[in-house]
Amino acid sequence: MSCKIAITGKGGVGKTTIAGLITLQLIARGNKPVLAVDADPNSCLDAALGVSVEKSVGSVREEAREAAGKGMSSGISKQQLIELKIAESLVEAEDFDLIAMGRPEGPGCYCYANNVLKSVLSEITSQYPYTVLDNEAGLENLSRRIVQNVDVMVVVTDPSQKGLETVSRLHTLANEMGIKYNKLAIVVNRLRSENLPNRASEISKQVGADFLIGLPDDPEIANAAENAESLKSLSNGNRIAKEVDRFIGKLVEI
Repeated sequence: MSCKIAITGKGGVGKTTIAGLITLQLIARGNKPVLAVDADPNSCLDAALGVSVEKSVGSVREEAREAAGKGMSSGISKQQLIELKIAESLVEAEDFDLIAMGRPEGPGCYCYANNVLKSVLSEITSQYPYTVLDNEAGLENLSRRIVQNVDVMVVVTDPSQKGLETVSRLHTLANEMGIKYNKLAIVVNRLRSENLPNRASEISKQVGADFLIGLPDDPEIANAAENAESLKSLSNGNRIAKEVDRFIGKLVEI
């Protein structure tokens, strides 16, 4: 059985860092291999995990479309060609694999390719005990491209009033889009004090969150980002990694 963990939130709140840490802590606990899906067009989850993406699904999808249009795929169906191209874009590491979605739509109609894409990714995710989805800002990518149902929805926010209100709006949007999840976690990232804002607890109760996690601003993680270092370079005692590990421990127990 595959557990899907989707990370979302508004831009610039540290979604990719959280996605990377969740992936690494799952691995550290022996829950491997993990499939990491970078669904953000900016595609930076690979750097956080210390690997490099050569091709995104968006680019190979276009290659397959062009090849089929030019008659360069004789003897193979369009679906088989797209499946082959998607497999080529998978980055294989020791304890995890990563696939980057890349940019969304290009010129022309991609309806057929996107339908195949949903089917293929559904099959791919079923082969891993855990899948971690790093989404672009908002929830559209989750609904349009990958899966409609996830086991754990992780909404990341900063401690600002505006950021916390966005959590409530994303929760409403998820319901409107028919996105299903079993557990909801709110992560308030980059706290400047040890205490969560009062509004965080209020919104957590309002949306029925199962977890409310506060993560303080961490200079080690900030330095890693500034120097383009992977999260693997963090010290063993990094407090953010430890807090994420405690969260993963609770999920694994469920």
